[in-house]
Amino acid sequence: MGSSMPSKVTVGWREWASLPELDIEAIKVKVDTGARTSALHAFQVESFQRDDQEWVRFSIHPIQGQDQVRHCEAPVLDRRVVTDSGGHKEERPVILTDIELGGRRWPIEITLTDRENMIFRMLLGRTAMGEIVVDPTASFLLGGNKEQP
Repeated sequence: MGSSMPSKVTVGWREWASLPELDIEAIKVKVDTGARTSALHAFQVESFQRDDQEWVRFSIHPIQGQDQVRHCEAPVLDRRVVTDSGGHKEERPVILTDIELGGRRWPIEITLTDRENMIFRMLLGRTAMGEIVVDPTASFLLGGNKEQP
């Protein structure tokens, strides 16, 4: 690796991240090298047209176990059939938005799906991992639990 290349950030298997374009300051992310695409828990997902482009409006609970709701809108980049870990196929809208992790910010593709019964509101998949290296034995290398006051 050349000296002009910035080193990658080492992250644990779970981390706190933010999605600034969606006004989500803190969301617990499972860094999942087994998943190709990133996924975000969304409900009340609704498509609409804006400037001859498909957009999606959706709500999320960024922090598990808290009632705080964020209402978001984003242009739909694509629609893809995704097979979840249980083998179920589902067509999901795909959005492009920035993630902030470890002092870095870069755009990632995220599918929107109902993860209400999942421990993590967001999975970070392989296609979004260009800026990071994963230490599977570590957790929260970039900072502590933001759920604590």
